[in-house]
Amino acid sequence: MTERIESSIQNLWQDVRELTLGTPPNIDHLPTPPTPLQFLRRHVMPNKPCLISAAVSHWPALSLWPSAAYLRTTLAATPVSLHLTPTGKADSLAPHPAAPSSLCFASAHVQTLPFPQALDSVLASGENNNTNRVAYLQQQNDCFRGEYGPLAADCEDHIPWATEALGSPPDAVNLWIGDHSSETSFHKDHYENLYVVITGEKRFLLLPPTDVHRMYIHDYPAAQYVYNHQDGGEFELELENPIRYVPWCSVDPCPLPMEKQREIEKFPLYFNGPKPFEVTVKAGEMLYLPSMWFHHVRQIPDEKTGLTIAINYWYDMQFDMKYAYFNFLQFIPYSLSEDPSSRKIINAESNLDKCSRNSEDESGTTLSQDFKNAPLIHEENDLHRKIF
Repeated sequence: MTERIESSIQNLWQDVRELTLGTPPNIDHLPTPPTPLQFLRRHVMPNKPCLISAAVSHWPALSLWPSAAYLRTTLAATPVSLHLTPTGKADSLAPHPAAPSSLCFASAHVQTLPFPQALDSVLASGENNNTNRVAYLQQQNDCFRGEYGPLAADCEDHIPWATEALGSPPDAVNLWIGDHSSETSFHKDHYENLYVVITGEKRFLLLPPTDVHRMYIHDYPAAQYVYNHQDGGEFELELENPIRYVPWCSVDPCPLPMEKQREIEKFPLYFNGPKPFEVTVKAGEMLYLPSMWFHHVRQIPDEKTGLTIAINYWYDMQFDMKYAYFNFLQFIPYSLSEDPSSRKIINAESNLDKCSRNSEDESGTTLSQDFKNAPLIHEENDLHRKIF
């Protein structure tokens, strides 16, 4: 019985790709924005991502934000949230501070600084590849309409055709400013996400919600980095007290070369299964990332400014039949610990090809009880619920 169930799950991985994304499966690239009806029927309802060109060509931000001088002047007196980590990986797994052979879920150290000073910290991360401090300007709590209000005139406060299609304005609009050092681990969000790159590039690895078993989601104790400015700029990782557990994806799709074989053996369903979709979002382009799709993000900064700047719009998803099916699927047990050599995975082509450590963001398990009881990864006033 178990083998039949697991074989059916593997067939589902392939069926979803063919039925939803075509043969061969691919992500639609639209030259212009869809109409509200097209967006709803062709992408939201089938839960199908797309890359859209010329969606924001009328935004002043495309010509203004590549200038650091403009940003410094416009936000000269604005306090913003700066996220600091030793590796550039916040909201990700890190060695447990008391048991390094185990893992915990690590959040960034967050401090509030005037924007010009915070921007200097981000630029310093990219200038020194040996730095043990990576700075990233982001705060997933509608920060664009809060902290970055002076920039509001440079872009729209919502995406009109998406707002009409989805029946409501976005719950949150967030701004992201970083460099190549920042990386976002695999996760998913319960939002319809419209992600716009202003400068630089974002490189997404995408997997549909039906691939949930391939993410090896486990509960990890929550911890937070604490940065000590007075003690030589050292980080400490402190566990939350009382202990809180966060369900998170265990897979790192881009392991270091010396760790590659070990990762393949630990996570065969990911590395030997169907390839993730790779999408590069360039300046001026928009990615529609449907709710519940797993995504891993890296970024390439603009050559002139050394920055990658993006803004995203989170619209509430519909908790409908698709969500009920997914919630059922993720509770079906799968033998994650068996010897990978004993299993034949469909389309067994290494997914490590999708990553390069030397080539280059936004950061959940079930809602089985009540959506309101779902764990929050960030502060209690953070609008972004990270739930699996």
